Amino acid sequence: MAIRNIRVMGDRVLEKNCRPVEEMTPRLEELIRDMLDTMYDKMGVGLAAPQVGILKRIVVIDVEDGHGPYVLINPQILETSGEQTGEEGCLSLPGKYGQVTRPNYVKAQAQGMDMKPFILEGEGLLARAICHECDHLDGKMFVSLVEGELRDAGSDYEEEE
Repeated sequence: MAIRNIRVMGDRVLEKNCRPVEEMTPRLEELIRDMLDTMYDKMGVGLAAPQVGILKRIVVIDVEDGHGPYVLINPQILETSGEQTGEEGCLSLPGKYGQVTRPNYVKAQAQGMDMKPFILEGEGLLARAICHECDHLDGKMFVSLVEGELRDAGSDYEEEE
Protein backbone atom coordinates (compact mmCIF):
# COMPACT_ATOMS: atom_id res chain seq x y z
CA MET A 1 0.00 0.00 0.00
CA ALA A 2 1.24 3.45 -0.85
CA ILE A 3 0.29 7.09 -0.84
CA ARG A 4 -0.23 8.22 -4.42
CA ASN A 5 0.29 11.69 -5.86
CA ILE A 6 -2.96 13.59 -6.26
CA ARG A 7 -3.42 15.35 -9.57
CA VAL A 8 -4.39 19.00 -9.21
CA MET A 9 -6.75 21.18 -11.20
CA GLY A 10 -5.22 21.99 -14.58
CA ASP A 11 -4.02 18.42 -15.09
CA ARG A 12 -5.77 17.19 -18.25
CA VAL A 13 -6.48 13.75 -16.73
CA LEU A 14 -9.08 15.43 -14.47
CA GLU A 15 -11.03 16.54 -17.55
CA LYS A 16 -11.41 13.10 -19.13
CA ASN A 17 -14.17 10.51 -18.96
CA CYS A 18 -13.18 7.31 -17.20
CA ARG A 19 -13.52 3.80 -18.59
CA PRO A 20 -15.67 1.15 -16.88
CA VAL A 21 -13.97 -1.59 -14.91
CA GLU A 22 -14.59 -4.94 -16.60
CA GLU A 23 -12.96 -7.24 -14.04
CA MET A 24 -11.15 -7.02 -10.72
CA THR A 25 -7.42 -7.63 -10.96
CA PRO A 26 -4.64 -7.62 -8.37
CA ARG A 27 -3.47 -4.26 -9.79
CA LEU A 28 -6.94 -2.74 -9.28
CA GLU A 29 -7.11 -4.14 -5.75
CA GLU A 30 -3.77 -2.47 -5.03
CA LEU A 31 -5.03 0.77 -6.60
CA ILE A 32 -8.09 0.76 -4.34
CA ARG A 33 -6.00 0.13 -1.21
CA ASP A 34 -3.65 2.95 -2.28
CA MET A 35 -6.62 5.27 -2.93
CA LEU A 36 -7.95 4.63 0.58
CA ASP A 37 -4.50 5.24 2.11
CA THR A 38 -4.12 8.42 0.06
CA MET A 39 -7.59 9.70 1.01
CA TYR A 40 -6.95 9.11 4.71
CA ASP A 41 -3.44 10.61 4.53
CA LYS A 42 -4.85 13.81 2.97
CA MET A 43 -7.83 13.83 5.39
CA GLY A 44 -10.38 13.67 2.57
CA VAL A 45 -13.81 12.09 2.57
CA GLY A 46 -13.61 10.81 -1.00
CA LEU A 47 -11.21 10.15 -3.83
CA ALA A 48 -11.77 9.17 -7.46
CA ALA A 49 -9.31 7.18 -9.57
CA PRO A 50 -8.61 10.04 -12.03
CA GLN A 51 -7.38 12.11 -9.09
CA VAL A 52 -4.46 9.69 -8.86
CA GLY A 53 -4.05 9.55 -12.65
CA ILE A 54 -6.06 6.38 -13.40
CA LEU A 55 -8.94 6.70 -15.86
CA LYS A 56 -11.11 3.96 -14.34
CA ARG A 57 -14.60 4.32 -12.85
CA ILE A 58 -13.58 3.77 -9.23
CA VAL A 59 -14.25 5.94 -6.17
CA VAL A 60 -13.63 5.51 -2.47
CA ILE A 61 -15.61 7.38 0.18
CA ASP A 62 -15.48 7.52 3.96
CA VAL A 63 -17.62 10.16 5.66
CA GLU A 64 -16.97 8.57 9.06
CA ASP A 65 -20.59 7.50 9.46
CA GLY A 66 -19.59 4.18 11.00
CA HIS A 67 -20.41 2.27 7.80
CA GLY A 68 -17.53 3.10 5.47
CA PRO A 69 -15.24 3.03 3.77
CA TYR A 70 -17.28 2.59 0.63
CA VAL A 71 -15.67 1.33 -2.57
CA LEU A 72 -17.78 2.09 -5.62
CA ILE A 73 -16.81 0.55 -8.94
CA ASN A 74 -18.73 1.71 -12.03
CA PRO A 75 -21.12 3.81 -9.91
CA GLN A 76 -24.32 5.21 -11.37
CA ILE A 77 -26.64 7.62 -9.63
CA LEU A 78 -30.16 6.22 -9.92
CA GLU A 79 -32.17 8.71 -7.91
CA THR A 80 -31.79 12.04 -6.12
CA SER A 81 -34.09 14.22 -4.07
CA GLY A 82 -34.02 17.26 -1.86
CA GLU A 83 -31.39 19.92 -1.81
CA GLN A 84 -28.49 20.99 0.39
CA THR A 85 -26.14 23.91 0.01
CA GLY A 86 -22.83 23.89 1.80
CA GLU A 87 -19.07 24.22 1.72
CA GLU A 88 -17.31 21.88 -0.64
CA GLY A 89 -13.64 21.33 -1.30
CA CYS A 90 -11.53 18.89 -3.26
CA LEU A 91 -8.19 17.17 -2.78
CA SER A 92 -7.38 18.19 -6.38
CA LEU A 93 -7.77 21.86 -5.43
CA PRO A 94 -6.17 21.99 -1.99
CA GLY A 95 -7.02 24.87 0.32
CA LYS A 96 -9.95 26.13 -1.78
CA TYR A 97 -13.64 25.90 -0.92
CA GLY A 98 -16.93 27.11 -2.30
CA GLN A 99 -20.68 26.93 -1.77
CA VAL A 100 -22.24 24.14 -3.83
CA THR A 101 -25.84 22.95 -3.99
CA ARG A 102 -26.26 19.19 -4.29
CA PRO A 103 -29.09 16.72 -3.69
CA ASN A 104 -29.67 15.89 -0.02
CA TYR A 105 -30.49 12.26 -0.87
CA VAL A 106 -28.77 10.02 -3.41
CA LYS A 107 -29.39 6.42 -4.40
CA ALA A 108 -26.55 4.89 -6.40
CA GLN A 109 -25.79 1.50 -7.87
CA ALA A 110 -22.21 0.28 -8.01
CA GLN A 111 -20.10 -2.83 -7.87
CA GLY A 112 -17.94 -3.74 -4.91
CA MET A 113 -14.45 -5.18 -4.97
CA ASP A 114 -16.05 -8.57 -5.55
CA MET A 115 -17.66 -7.03 -8.67
CA LYS A 116 -21.13 -7.82 -7.29
CA PRO A 117 -23.68 -5.01 -7.68
CA PHE A 118 -25.06 -3.21 -4.65
CA ILE A 119 -27.16 -0.16 -3.87
CA LEU A 120 -25.86 2.67 -1.69
CA GLU A 121 -28.24 5.29 -0.33
CA GLY A 122 -27.00 8.36 1.44
CA GLU A 123 -28.10 11.69 2.82
CA GLY A 124 -26.21 14.82 3.75
CA LEU A 125 -22.44 14.51 3.49
CA LEU A 126 -22.58 11.00 2.01
CA ALA A 127 -24.94 12.19 -0.74
CA ARG A 128 -22.63 15.14 -1.42
CA ALA A 129 -19.58 12.88 -1.57
CA ILE A 130 -21.23 10.40 -3.95
CA CYS A 131 -22.17 13.22 -6.35
CA HIS A 132 -18.76 14.91 -6.07
CA GLU A 133 -16.78 11.74 -6.73
CA CYS A 134 -19.05 10.54 -9.55
CA ASP A 135 -18.56 13.93 -11.22
CA HIS A 136 -14.80 13.25 -11.27
CA LEU A 137 -15.43 10.09 -13.30
CA ASP A 138 -16.99 12.25 -16.01
CA GLY A 139 -14.21 14.84 -16.01
CA LYS A 140 -16.14 17.40 -14.00
CA MET A 141 -14.81 19.29 -10.99
CA PHE A 142 -16.84 20.96 -8.27
CA VAL A 143 -15.63 24.42 -9.29
CA SER A 144 -18.12 24.38 -12.17
CA LEU A 145 -20.91 24.26 -9.57
CA VAL A 146 -19.60 26.84 -7.10
CA GLU A 147 -22.08 29.58 -6.30
CA GLY A 148 -20.11 32.78 -5.97
CA GLU A 149 -16.36 32.80 -5.46
CA LEU A 150 -13.88 30.13 -4.52
CA ARG A 151 -12.38 30.93 -1.13
CA ASP A 152 -9.18 30.03 0.62
CA ALA A 153 -9.56 27.73 3.60
CA GLY A 154 -10.26 29.80 6.68
CA SER A 155 -10.76 33.06 4.75
CA ASP A 156 -14.35 33.57 5.95
CA TYR A 157 -13.67 32.77 9.56
CA GLU A 158 -12.52 35.46 11.92
CA GLU A 159 -11.87 34.89 15.58
CA GLU A 160 -14.36 36.50 17.90
CA GLU A 161 -12.90 38.79 20.50
